[in-house]
Amino acid sequence: MPEPAAAALGRTFLESALARDGGEMDFGQIHAWLERARETHRFRTEAIPFAELARWRFHPATGNLEHESGRFFTIDGLKVETNFGTVPHWSQPIINQPEIGILGILAQRRRGILHFLMQAKMEPGNIRTVQVAPTLQATRSNYMRVHQGRAPAYLEYFRGERPRRALVDILQSEQGARFLRKRNRNVVVEVPEGEVVPIGADFAWLTLGQIQRLLLEDNVVNMDARTVLSCISYAQAPDVGGDCHGDDEVVSWFTEMKCRWELNVERIPLNQVADWVRTPMEIRHREGRFFTVMAVRVEAENREVGAWTQPIVRPHEPGIVAFLARPIRGQLHLLVQAKVEAGNFDVVEMAPTVQCLTGSYRTSTCPPPFLHEVLAAPPERILFDAMQSEEGGRFFREENRSLIVWAGDDLPARMPDNYLWVSLRQLKNLIRYNNFLNVQCRCLLGCLPVEQARA
Repeated sequence: MPEPAAAALGRTFLESALARDGGEMDFGQIHAWLERARETHRFRTEAIPFAELARWRFHPATGNLEHESGRFFTIDGLKVETNFGTVPHWSQPIINQPEIGILGILAQRRRGILHFLMQAKMEPGNIRTVQVAPTLQATRSNYMRVHQGRAPAYLEYFRGERPRRALVDILQSEQGARFLRKRNRNVVVEVPEGEVVPIGADFAWLTLGQIQRLLLEDNVVNMDARTVLSCISYAQAPDVGGDCHGDDEVVSWFTEMKCRWELNVERIPLNQVADWVRTPMEIRHREGRFFTVMAVRVEAENREVGAWTQPIVRPHEPGIVAFLARPIRGQLHLLVQAKVEAGNFDVVEMAPTVQCLTGSYRTSTCPPPFLHEVLAAPPERILFDAMQSEEGGRFFREENRSLIVWAGDDLPARMPDNYLWVSLRQLKNLIRYNNFLNVQCRCLLGCLPVEQARA
């Protein structure tokens, strides 16, 4: 009998993930390509007063920070009430970007192995200036050319204007703590083998294995690439065992969490947000906590527009995002939590075991569950450990320590109600649907070594 299409595709992805050394470029050439992108183009980002923002303004009545076109995004106020966690109500600035953008990667068999066309892309908030990004990374305002610049390269492959086959095509959420119900289209499309695809100097064909090697390095592969690649599933090993909880049981638990936890949010004028102050240079919390909204002037000669100004969100400290992992019944399981965040589309999403997006966990008198188990893990129990950046178009030099750690034997037998051991197989099935796994969960899944990701 012919191999089922999903299994054949998983095997194709697996072959690419195991190709760590072979490919169009060797690993040294990949680093040289990134360095050339940093050195060849003129890039500059500087903080400026809000008064120097071009085509942006604070609305005279609401104080909301908005673009004169009414497009791109706004910085609004949000009032939040919830029975989740220890803080029942607060207000905060929030990024309101209702457009659905495209995060797209072009794939093609080259030398018999599936390769992915990746971009050496500058974003104003990037650590190390240039990071490995998807082929296409564009908001609707960008690809509709509201900025009056060039159309982004390769757009035609993702809007059905060129022959291609969709390998991945899913709407996925972004950071619920910073965005209001934001989603992007995560898509991988394959073009026929042998078809000529024009390649610019800032683009290169990489295998999945090469991208996974880059993930081991701090702040090299950007968040948009990580979330798209996390949607890929490999061929399963032949001796896969059973799940700790059945599929219906996992969905029932998740549904119960949506019903148990309440999330009431109301958009309010930015000038009515409590405990936040606006100065000529920033919008910040009175106690210097959480994050700051600032303004930057950007020069990037290889972008669709060579220079612009924009608001951007700057965190105060690095955070931590971590999974505890454990083999159960012969399958890899990960401890996920059902987490409420202010901007979530549907109350809760599945998040990593530990998710603290600022460094406040270091001094907290009430640290999140399982933080100690993650931070105290000896080196032999650490599967993955690297600093990973958040999206540099909206966040200024934000990074989180990303960890996957084998759980010890001292974990309690009974988990808190909003935690559950879920198999990797089940998570990969749920990732095919939007609003199940949050962006931190997806990006961390994408960092699993391939040997574990197919177990």
